[in-house]
Amino acid sequence: MEEENKMIGKFDVEATQGNARAAVLNTAHGEIKTPVFMPVGTKATVKSMTNEELVDLGAQVILGNTYHLHLRPSSELIKQLGGLHKFMNWKKPILTDSGGFQVFSLSKLNKITEEGVTFKSHIDGSSHFISPEVSMQIQMNLGADIIMAFDECLQYPAEKKEIVASMEMTTRWLQRCKDSMTDKNSLLFGIVQGGLELDTRRESMKQITNIDLPGYALGGFSVGEPIHLMHELVKVVGPEMPENKPRYLMGVGTPLDLILMVDAGIDMFDCVMPTRVARNGTLFTWQGKVSIKKQMYKYDESPLDPECDCYTCKNYSKAYLRHLFSVGEILSSRLNTIHNLHFYLKLMEKSRKAIIEGHWPEFRDRCLAIF
Repeated sequence: MEEENKMIGKFDVEATQGNARAAVLNTAHGEIKTPVFMPVGTKATVKSMTNEELVDLGAQVILGNTYHLHLRPSSELIKQLGGLHKFMNWKKPILTDSGGFQVFSLSKLNKITEEGVTFKSHIDGSSHFISPEVSMQIQMNLGADIIMAFDECLQYPAEKKEIVASMEMTTRWLQRCKDSMTDKNSLLFGIVQGGLELDTRRESMKQITNIDLPGYALGGFSVGEPIHLMHELVKVVGPEMPENKPRYLMGVGTPLDLILMVDAGIDMFDCVMPTRVARNGTLFTWQGKVSIKKQMYKYDESPLDPECDCYTCKNYSKAYLRHLFSVGEILSSRLNTIHNLHFYLKLMEKSRKAIIEGHWPEFRDRCLAIF
């Protein structure tokens, strides 16, 4: 057991090609091979999926949401029932975000002070308070393998002085997060903020990485900024993040985003996109994006993606998928979600293989041509 504990947090880079890397991160619930995409299970479930299906698709780690689980059913109840892994019957690693993004984006009425954030629930308007210490306690109650620091996430655009003040408070909050962490089985990741200017990003990264932690993330993206700004910024700051620690880009994105960001040295990704757009009838394939609701698929007997071996593509036609969507059947959400998650997980698996086998540039360029 002691030997196992020593392995928790161990991070080995196995291969690189340019800035792209293939690595392994050890956690209390097993290893995570990177680059990795983490399906989002906001409320202790990946929408419309069973855990067995996620494992069959190749999911290595899923993400839970501190804000939502804190409000319902409560982290205390989950702790009492044996922790999030037992509660939702998931035996692999879990990453929980700090709740910061939701506190700022979902709660129209919040008051931010040095101490923390007082906010009203988007569910019933009840008042709540989250500080760095409270966020850590909630996430430790959940029993997450990777715990995200509580940070302030600004909307875009923001003024420079606002960005600097927020960035500096995020650093102070990170130290408080680290000081209140007592669970040796959980890995605390710090979050780099700093808006969309290179100088403030670099300053934030310097401050955050001065605090020694098992991993670091880039936050504050996907907040309404033009996507090319994110691409350009991460292309510069991604490779400047510590080489010997996992690098996580939070809340991003499309298949194109993932390929470009793997090329910039990022290891870990999460995003609601593949599951959310699946429910709206948008599907990602190796021939490009498909909107299954279109009339053109009404009589199409071919599989969604001839290059895909997921359950959906092996068993159903485009015509049937279009029919399910057009009549609002629950099975539409399930089959579409199975396909999109399979596509994202396979994209990362193929990326890892290409980096290890030494043909990443060719694979990257093929993906860029498709996406």
